[in-house]
Amino acid sequence: MFVRVGDLVSHVQVSGPTGAPAVVLLHSLGTSLHVWDAQAEALSRRYRVIRPDLRGHGLTSVTPGPYHMATLARDVLGVLDALSTANAHVAGLSIGGLVAQAMAEIAPRRVRSLILCDTAMAIPPPANWHERARLVREGGMAAVAEAVMARWVTPGFRDAPAALGLRQMLLRTDPEGYAGAAEAIATADFTAITPKLKLPAHVIVGALDESTPVASATALQNALGASLAIIADAAHIPTIERPRAVSAEIAAFLDANAESDTYEAGLRVRREVLGEAHVTRALAAASEFDRGFQEFITRSAWGGVWARGDLDRRTRSLITLALLAALGQHEEFRLHLRATRNTGANAEEIAAAMLHVAVYAGVPAANAAIREAKAVFKEMEQTS
Repeated sequence: MFVRVGDLVSHVQVSGPTGAPAVVLLHSLGTSLHVWDAQAEALSRRYRVIRPDLRGHGLTSVTPGPYHMATLARDVLGVLDALSTANAHVAGLSIGGLVAQAMAEIAPRRVRSLILCDTAMAIPPPANWHERARLVREGGMAAVAEAVMARWVTPGFRDAPAALGLRQMLLRTDPEGYAGAAEAIATADFTAITPKLKLPAHVIVGALDESTPVASATALQNALGASLAIIADAAHIPTIERPRAVSAEIAAFLDANAESDTYEAGLRVRREVLGEAHVTRALAAASEFDRGFQEFITRSAWGGVWARGDLDRRTRSLITLALLAALGQHEEFRLHLRATRNTGANAEEIAAAMLHVAVYAGVPAANAAIREAKAVFKEMEQTS
Protein backbone atom coordinates (compact mmCIF):
# COMPACT_ATOMS: atom_id res chain seq x y z
CA MET A 1 0.00 0.00 0.00
CA PHE A 2 0.95 3.65 -0.28
CA VAL A 3 0.44 6.30 2.41
CA ARG A 4 1.19 10.00 2.40
CA VAL A 5 3.71 11.09 5.03
CA GLY A 6 4.58 14.76 4.82
CA ASP A 7 6.39 15.35 1.53
CA LEU A 8 6.54 11.60 0.79
CA VAL A 9 4.35 8.99 -0.77
CA SER A 10 5.61 6.09 1.30
CA HIS A 11 5.35 2.47 0.19
CA VAL A 12 4.68 -0.02 2.98
CA GLN A 13 3.72 -3.67 3.22
CA VAL A 14 1.73 -4.91 6.22
CA SER A 15 1.13 -8.54 7.13
CA GLY A 16 -0.02 -10.52 10.14
CA PRO A 17 -3.06 -10.42 12.44
CA THR A 18 -4.77 -7.08 13.04
CA GLY A 19 -4.35 -6.13 16.68
CA ALA A 20 -1.25 -8.28 17.21
CA PRO A 21 1.90 -6.56 18.55
CA ALA A 22 3.48 -4.52 15.76
CA VAL A 23 7.00 -5.17 14.49
CA VAL A 24 8.62 -2.65 12.14
CA LEU A 25 11.39 -3.95 9.87
CA LEU A 26 13.69 -1.26 8.41
CA HIS A 27 15.92 -2.19 5.49
CA SER A 28 19.52 -1.31 4.67
CA LEU A 29 21.01 1.29 2.34
CA GLY A 30 20.49 0.46 -1.32
CA THR A 31 17.89 -2.27 -0.75
CA SER A 32 14.14 -2.28 -0.09
CA LEU A 33 11.61 -3.84 2.22
CA HIS A 34 12.17 -7.15 0.38
CA VAL A 35 15.47 -7.64 2.21
CA TRP A 36 13.21 -8.76 5.09
CA ASP A 37 10.96 -11.12 3.09
CA ALA A 38 11.95 -14.29 4.95
CA GLN A 39 11.65 -12.67 8.37
CA ALA A 40 8.28 -11.12 7.55
CA GLU A 41 6.91 -14.49 6.52
CA ALA A 42 8.09 -16.10 9.75
CA LEU A 43 7.01 -13.31 12.10
CA SER A 44 3.63 -12.49 10.57
CA ARG A 45 2.13 -15.66 12.02
CA ARG A 46 2.08 -13.99 15.44
CA TYR A 47 2.93 -10.33 14.88
CA ARG A 48 1.70 -7.41 12.80
CA VAL A 49 4.71 -6.87 10.54
CA ILE A 50 5.16 -3.41 9.02
CA ARG A 51 7.81 -2.94 6.32
CA PRO A 52 8.24 0.52 4.80
CA ASP A 53 10.55 1.42 1.96
CA LEU A 54 12.74 4.21 3.32
CA ARG A 55 12.85 7.65 1.69
CA GLY A 56 14.40 7.39 -1.76
CA HIS A 57 14.29 3.59 -1.79
CA GLY A 58 12.04 0.92 -3.26
CA LEU A 59 8.70 2.39 -4.30
CA THR A 60 8.76 5.29 -1.83
CA SER A 61 9.16 8.67 -3.49
CA VAL A 62 12.59 10.24 -3.91
CA THR A 63 13.45 13.70 -2.59
CA PRO A 64 16.74 15.56 -3.14
CA GLY A 65 19.50 14.81 -0.63
CA PRO A 66 21.16 15.16 1.71
CA TYR A 67 18.85 13.32 4.13
CA HIS A 68 19.17 13.30 7.90
CA MET A 69 18.60 10.43 10.30
CA ALA A 70 15.94 12.35 12.24
CA THR A 71 14.03 12.91 8.98
CA LEU A 72 14.15 9.21 8.14
CA ALA A 73 12.97 8.38 11.67
CA ARG A 74 10.05 10.79 11.43
CA ASP A 75 9.14 9.26 8.07
CA VAL A 76 8.70 5.88 9.76
CA LEU A 77 6.79 7.38 12.69
CA GLY A 78 4.52 9.00 10.09
CA VAL A 79 3.88 5.60 8.53
CA LEU A 80 2.88 4.29 11.96
CA ASP A 81 0.52 7.26 12.35
CA ALA A 82 -1.03 6.51 8.96
CA LEU A 83 -1.57 2.91 10.06
CA SER A 84 -3.01 3.95 13.45
CA THR A 85 -0.20 2.06 15.19
CA ALA A 86 0.67 3.57 18.55
CA ASN A 87 3.92 1.68 19.13
CA ALA A 88 6.01 -1.17 17.82
CA HIS A 89 9.09 -3.27 18.22
CA VAL A 90 11.58 -1.85 15.74
CA ALA A 91 14.19 -3.90 13.90
CA GLY A 92 16.72 -2.17 11.70
CA LEU A 93 19.39 -3.49 9.35
CA SER A 94 22.46 -1.28 8.76
CA ILE A 95 21.07 2.25 8.14
CA GLY A 96 17.75 0.82 9.35
CA GLY A 97 19.41 0.28 12.73
CA LEU A 98 20.49 3.92 12.82
CA VAL A 99 16.94 4.98 11.96
CA ALA A 100 15.65 2.71 14.75
CA GLN A 101 17.95 4.39 17.28
CA ALA A 102 16.76 7.80 16.08
CA MET A 103 13.13 6.70 16.51
CA ALA A 104 13.84 5.59 20.08
CA GLU A 105 15.43 8.95 20.82
CA ILE A 106 12.65 11.04 19.23
CA ALA A 107 9.64 9.00 20.37
CA PRO A 108 10.70 6.62 23.15
CA ARG A 109 7.14 5.64 24.11
CA ARG A 110 6.48 4.43 20.58
CA VAL A 111 9.42 2.02 20.44
CA ARG A 112 8.80 -1.08 22.56
CA SER A 113 12.16 -2.63 21.88
CA LEU A 114 15.09 -2.45 19.48
CA ILE A 115 16.48 -5.24 17.31
CA LEU A 116 19.68 -3.89 15.77
CA CYS A 117 21.11 -5.97 12.95
CA ASP A 118 24.54 -5.32 11.42
CA THR A 119 24.61 -1.70 12.45
CA ALA A 120 26.37 0.58 14.93
CA MET A 121 26.05 3.81 16.87
CA ALA A 122 28.08 5.48 14.12
CA ILE A 123 29.57 4.14 10.89
CA PRO A 124 32.69 6.18 10.07
CA PRO A 125 34.47 7.65 8.23
CA PRO A 126 32.07 10.32 6.92
CA ALA A 127 34.28 10.85 3.86
CA ASN A 128 33.48 7.32 2.69
CA TRP A 129 29.75 8.08 2.55
CA HIS A 130 30.22 11.42 0.86
CA GLU A 131 32.37 9.70 -1.76
CA ARG A 132 29.72 7.05 -2.36
CA ALA A 133 27.12 9.78 -2.78
CA ARG A 134 29.31 11.51 -5.36
CA LEU A 135 29.97 8.28 -7.26
CA VAL A 136 26.32 7.28 -7.66
CA ARG A 137 25.21 10.80 -8.58
CA GLU A 138 27.84 10.87 -11.32
CA GLY A 139 27.86 7.27 -12.49
CA GLY A 140 24.67 5.62 -11.27
CA MET A 141 24.40 2.60 -9.01
CA ALA A 142 26.73 0.48 -11.16
CA ALA A 143 29.57 2.72 -9.98
CA VAL A 144 29.46 1.18 -6.49
CA ALA A 145 27.82 -2.21 -7.12
CA GLU A 146 30.93 -4.41 -7.08
CA ALA A 147 32.42 -2.86 -3.96
CA VAL A 148 29.10 -2.95 -2.11
CA MET A 149 28.29 -6.56 -2.96
CA ALA A 150 31.75 -7.63 -1.79
CA ARG A 151 30.80 -6.40 1.69
CA TRP A 152 27.18 -7.46 1.73
CA VAL A 153 27.63 -11.23 1.35
CA THR A 154 30.43 -13.75 1.71
CA PRO A 155 32.36 -14.85 -1.43
CA GLY A 156 30.84 -18.31 -1.46
CA PHE A 157 27.31 -16.87 -1.48
CA ARG A 158 27.83 -14.21 -4.15
CA ASP A 159 26.45 -16.27 -7.05
CA ALA A 160 23.45 -17.65 -5.15
CA PRO A 161 20.05 -16.61 -6.55
CA ALA A 162 19.28 -14.66 -3.39
CA ALA A 163 22.52 -12.70 -3.72
CA LEU A 164 21.83 -11.95 -7.37
CA GLY A 165 18.41 -10.69 -6.35
CA LEU A 166 20.05 -8.53 -3.71
CA ARG A 167 22.29 -7.06 -6.41
CA GLN A 168 19.22 -6.18 -8.46
CA MET A 169 17.74 -4.36 -5.45
CA LEU A 170 20.91 -2.29 -5.30
CA LEU A 171 21.03 -1.54 -9.05
CA ARG A 172 17.37 -0.52 -9.09
CA THR A 173 17.74 1.93 -6.21
CA ASP A 174 17.41 5.56 -7.26
CA PRO A 175 20.91 7.13 -7.19
CA GLU A 176 19.65 10.30 -5.50
CA GLY A 177 17.83 8.25 -2.85
CA TYR A 178 20.98 6.23 -2.21
CA ALA A 179 23.15 9.36 -2.11
CA GLY A 180 20.84 11.22 0.25
CA ALA A 181 20.70 8.27 2.65
CA ALA A 182 24.49 7.81 2.47
CA GLU A 183 24.87 11.43 3.51
CA ALA A 184 22.56 10.75 6.45
CA ILE A 185 24.91 7.97 7.58
CA ALA A 186 27.87 10.36 7.26
CA THR A 187 26.41 12.72 9.87
CA ALA A 188 24.79 10.14 12.18
CA ASP A 189 26.41 9.56 15.56
CA PHE A 190 24.46 8.04 18.44
CA THR A 191 27.40 7.31 20.73
CA ALA A 192 26.16 9.83 23.30
CA ILE A 193 22.48 9.00 22.82
CA THR A 194 22.06 5.24 22.61
CA PRO A 195 23.51 4.50 26.09
CA LYS A 196 20.71 6.67 27.51
CA LEU A 197 17.94 4.63 25.89
CA LYS A 198 16.04 2.49 28.38
CA LEU A 199 14.31 -0.36 26.57
CA PRO A 200 14.80 -4.06 25.78
CA ALA A 201 17.26 -4.60 22.95
CA HIS A 202 18.82 -7.42 20.96
CA VAL A 203 21.84 -7.05 18.69
CA ILE A 204 22.51 -9.34 15.71
CA VAL A 205 25.62 -9.34 13.54
CA GLY A 206 27.12 -11.47 10.80
CA ALA A 207 30.37 -12.99 12.00
CA LEU A 208 32.10 -11.89 8.78
CA ASP A 209 30.62 -8.40 8.55
CA GLU A 210 33.36 -5.91 7.63
CA SER A 211 31.12 -2.82 7.38
CA THR A 212 29.74 -2.99 10.93
CA PRO A 213 31.87 -5.73 12.50
CA VAL A 214 31.38 -7.71 15.67
CA ALA A 215 33.23 -4.99 17.60
CA SER A 216 30.51 -2.50 16.64
CA ALA A 217 27.82 -4.96 17.70
CA THR A 218 29.56 -5.51 21.04
CA ALA A 219 29.67 -1.75 21.60
CA LEU A 220 25.91 -1.60 20.98
CA GLN A 221 25.37 -4.52 23.33
CA ASN A 222 27.27 -2.75 26.10
CA ALA A 223 25.60 0.60 25.48
CA LEU A 224 22.09 -0.85 25.69
CA GLY A 225 22.61 -3.74 28.08
CA ALA A 226 21.38 -5.85 25.19
CA SER A 227 21.64 -9.50 24.27
CA LEU A 228 23.92 -10.36 21.34
CA ALA A 229 23.80 -12.99 18.61
CA ILE A 230 26.60 -13.59 16.12
CA ILE A 231 25.43 -15.27 12.91
CA ALA A 232 28.05 -17.67 11.54
CA ASP A 233 29.02 -17.64 7.86
CA ALA A 234 27.32 -14.31 7.16
CA ALA A 235 28.49 -10.84 6.21
CA HIS A 236 26.60 -7.51 6.27
CA ILE A 237 23.17 -8.72 5.05
CA PRO A 238 22.46 -11.90 7.03
CA THR A 239 18.70 -11.48 6.50
CA ILE A 240 19.39 -12.74 2.96
CA GLU A 241 22.43 -14.95 3.52
CA ARG A 242 21.24 -16.69 6.71
CA PRO A 243 17.50 -15.94 6.79
CA ARG A 244 16.42 -18.76 9.10
CA ALA A 245 19.04 -17.92 11.71
CA VAL A 246 18.06 -14.25 11.73
CA SER A 247 14.34 -15.07 11.85
CA ALA A 248 14.90 -17.44 14.78
CA GLU A 249 16.87 -14.79 16.70
CA ILE A 250 14.21 -12.13 16.22
CA ALA A 251 11.35 -14.50 17.09
CA ALA A 252 13.08 -15.72 20.24
CA PHE A 253 13.68 -12.16 21.42
CA LEU A 254 10.12 -11.05 20.70
CA ASP A 255 8.63 -14.15 22.31
CA ALA A 256 10.68 -13.53 25.44
CA ASN A 257 8.98 -10.14 25.70
CA ALA A 258 5.55 -11.48 24.77
CA GLU A 259 4.09 -11.53 28.30
CA SER A 260 4.41 -7.79 28.78
CA ASP A 261 3.28 -7.26 25.19
CA THR A 262 0.13 -9.30 25.83
CA TYR A 263 -0.72 -7.22 28.88
CA GLU A 264 -0.10 -3.92 27.08
CA ALA A 265 -2.08 -5.02 24.03
CA GLY A 266 -4.88 -6.26 26.29
CA LEU A 267 -5.00 -3.00 28.22
CA ARG A 268 -5.18 -1.03 24.99
CA VAL A 269 -8.00 -3.17 23.56
CA ARG A 270 -9.87 -3.21 26.88
CA ARG A 271 -9.82 0.61 26.94
CA GLU A 272 -10.90 0.82 23.30
CA VAL A 273 -13.83 -1.58 23.77
CA LEU A 274 -15.12 -0.80 27.27
CA GLY A 275 -14.10 2.84 27.32
CA GLU A 276 -11.27 4.74 28.96
CA ALA A 277 -13.35 5.87 31.94
CA HIS A 278 -14.61 2.39 32.86
CA VAL A 279 -11.19 0.74 32.68
CA THR A 280 -9.53 3.58 34.60
CA ARG A 281 -12.13 3.21 37.38
CA ALA A 282 -11.71 -0.58 37.49
CA LEU A 283 -7.93 -0.38 37.76
CA ALA A 284 -8.01 2.45 40.29
CA ALA A 285 -10.44 0.52 42.49
CA ALA A 286 -8.27 -2.60 42.50
CA SER A 287 -6.85 -3.60 45.88
CA GLU A 288 -4.22 -6.11 46.87
CA PHE A 289 -7.04 -8.65 46.93
CA ASP A 290 -8.06 -8.32 43.27
CA ARG A 291 -5.10 -6.63 41.56
CA GLY A 292 -3.87 -9.98 40.31
CA PHE A 293 -7.33 -10.71 38.93
CA GLN A 294 -7.35 -7.42 37.01
CA GLU A 295 -3.97 -8.26 35.49
CA PHE A 296 -5.19 -11.77 34.63
CA ILE A 297 -8.31 -10.67 32.74
CA THR A 298 -6.39 -7.91 30.96
CA ARG A 299 -3.72 -10.33 29.79
CA SER A 300 -5.88 -13.39 29.07
CA ALA A 301 -9.32 -12.16 28.01
CA TRP A 302 -8.28 -8.88 26.40
CA GLY A 303 -4.68 -9.53 25.33
CA GLY A 304 -5.06 -13.22 24.57
CA VAL A 305 -8.51 -13.25 22.93
CA TRP A 306 -9.89 -9.80 22.08
CA ALA A 307 -6.53 -8.62 20.67
CA ARG A 308 -6.38 -11.51 18.17
CA GLY A 309 -6.83 -10.59 14.53
CA ASP A 310 -8.88 -13.56 13.34
CA LEU A 311 -12.27 -11.98 14.21
CA ASP A 312 -13.27 -8.32 14.05
CA ARG A 313 -14.51 -6.57 17.19
CA ARG A 314 -18.13 -6.44 16.06
CA THR A 315 -18.18 -10.23 15.71
CA ARG A 316 -16.46 -10.74 19.06
CA SER A 317 -18.95 -8.37 20.64
CA LEU A 318 -21.94 -10.37 19.37
CA ILE A 319 -20.38 -13.68 20.46
CA THR A 320 -19.69 -12.28 23.92
CA LEU A 321 -23.22 -10.92 24.30
CA ALA A 322 -24.73 -14.28 23.28
CA LEU A 323 -22.55 -16.20 25.74
CA LEU A 324 -23.27 -13.81 28.62
CA ALA A 325 -26.99 -13.96 27.89
CA ALA A 326 -26.94 -17.77 27.79
CA LEU A 327 -25.09 -17.89 31.10
CA GLY A 328 -27.32 -15.30 32.77
CA GLN A 329 -24.37 -13.01 33.51
CA HIS A 330 -26.48 -9.87 33.31
CA GLU A 331 -24.06 -7.38 34.87
CA GLU A 332 -21.38 -8.23 32.31
CA PHE A 333 -24.08 -8.40 29.62
CA ARG A 334 -25.05 -4.79 30.36
CA LEU A 335 -21.39 -3.73 30.33
CA HIS A 336 -20.84 -5.25 26.90
CA LEU A 337 -24.09 -3.81 25.56
CA ARG A 338 -22.80 -0.34 26.40
CA ALA A 339 -19.52 -1.27 24.69
CA THR A 340 -21.34 -1.77 21.37
CA ARG A 341 -20.91 1.99 20.92
CA ASN A 342 -17.26 1.14 20.34
CA THR A 343 -17.52 -2.28 18.69
CA GLY A 344 -20.11 -1.41 16.04
CA ALA A 345 -22.63 -4.16 16.83
CA ASN A 346 -26.13 -2.72 16.34
CA ALA A 347 -29.52 -3.46 17.92
CA GLU A 348 -30.75 -5.50 14.95
CA GLU A 349 -27.70 -7.79 15.12
CA ILE A 350 -28.03 -8.16 18.89
CA ALA A 351 -31.70 -9.10 18.50
CA ALA A 352 -30.67 -11.78 15.99
CA ALA A 353 -28.07 -13.09 18.45
CA MET A 354 -30.81 -13.36 21.12
CA LEU A 355 -32.76 -15.66 18.78
CA HIS A 356 -29.77 -17.99 18.78
CA VAL A 357 -29.70 -17.80 22.58
CA ALA A 358 -33.39 -18.73 22.68
CA VAL A 359 -32.85 -21.77 20.42
CA TYR A 360 -29.66 -23.10 21.97
CA ALA A 361 -29.81 -21.90 25.61
CA GLY A 362 -33.52 -21.58 26.22
CA VAL A 363 -36.29 -19.02 25.89
CA PRO A 364 -36.09 -17.87 29.57
CA ALA A 365 -32.39 -16.96 29.18
CA ALA A 366 -33.07 -15.01 26.00
CA ASN A 367 -36.16 -13.33 27.47
CA ALA A 368 -34.21 -12.12 30.53
CA ALA A 369 -31.39 -10.83 28.36
CA ILE A 370 -33.81 -8.98 26.07
CA ARG A 371 -35.31 -7.19 29.11
CA GLU A 372 -31.81 -6.12 30.14
CA ALA A 373 -31.02 -5.01 26.60
CA LYS A 374 -34.15 -2.85 26.30
CA ALA A 375 -33.27 -1.07 29.55
CA VAL A 376 -29.69 -0.46 28.47
CA PHE A 377 -30.72 0.78 25.01
CA LYS A 378 -33.12 3.26 26.66
CA GLU A 379 -30.33 4.44 28.96
CA MET A 380 -27.93 4.82 26.00
CA GLU A 381 -30.50 6.89 24.07
CA GLN A 382 -30.93 9.23 27.04
CA THR A 383 -27.18 9.76 27.46
CA SER A 384 -26.22 10.01 23.78
